[in-house]
Amino acid sequence: MTDRTRRIRWAAGSAVALALLFAGAATVAAARGDGAEHHAAVPAAQNPASGSADAGFARDMAVHHQQAVEMSFIVRDRTQDEDVRRFAYDIANTQANQRGMLLGWLDLWELPKAAAGQEPMAWMAAGRHAGHDMAGMPGMGGGYEAHDGSLMPGMATRTELEQLRGASGKQAEILYLQLMTDHHKGGIDMARGCADLCTVKVEKRLARGMVEGQQSELEAMAGMLAERGATPRP
Repeated sequence: MTDRTRRIRWAAGSAVALALLFAGAATVAAARGDGAEHHAAVPAAQNPASGSADAGFARDMAVHHQQAVEMSFIVRDRTQDEDVRRFAYDIANTQANQRGMLLGWLDLWELPKAAAGQEPMAWMAAGRHAGHDMAGMPGMGGGYEAHDGSLMPGMATRTELEQLRGASGKQAEILYLQLMTDHHKGGIDMARGCADLCTVKVEKRLARGMVEGQQSELEAMAGMLAERGATPRP
């Protein structure tokens, strides 16, 4: 086993471990009312509002994660490379787990999983208007224009997903790693936004864990692309 393969497996394994850790934390927090200092469940009145950053992040990241899972399953069937297949499986497993947690919180808060009339990323723009420093984070200013099925920064378009479905072997590996690199960069910016704006402690911890885990995976993907004579897209 090469050093690169060991690092890839370590990064992917760490991401899965983080997801499981936060899943346990979410369960305990929900049971305790989001904090060991509380001895009774948080009253319904203290649940996040539908237009809050907590709810907005949960909705948007659930959608964002779903596409990562989809892309990972696509590439699994388009290549025989074990490193890429294992890496894709770990991303799919981690993000499906986190997506379930986010949707579960919306259920716990008795909030809809889709907010009618609320644009994706609106909660990030609201944070900017409320005086939070969102400088340097794409989408924070509400300037992202959805197109061809790409609803948020980093999301692949329908055209790109079709290209991935039509590719195979090394070509599919490179395209997947490039698309997932873009996807992680957008996801990291969203997670940083929640770490700054969200108020539910366990959700903020999950967001910080997403940043750390996906940054590690970005480094691994850069190495995998280099091994294939490619680089992330501009």
